[in-house]
Amino acid sequence: MTTLDLKGRWNEVKGKLKQKYGELTDDDLAFAEGKEDELLGRLQQKLGKKKEEIRKMIESEI
Repeated sequence: MTTLDLKGRWNEVKGKLKQKYGELTDDDLAFAEGKEDELLGRLQQKLGKKKEEIRKMIESEI
């Protein structure tokens, strides 16, 4: 996942993740440029998945 890909389609990806995982909040999915690891860490804690699993899940939506 590149920052540009993620940044350009984040609202769409965020919506899909919220549909699939209803427990995610806007705060959980807040994306700040340069803080991809922080986002992955929040999702890792919330979903109980490995960072690589989350990265692949996001990439599949892009």
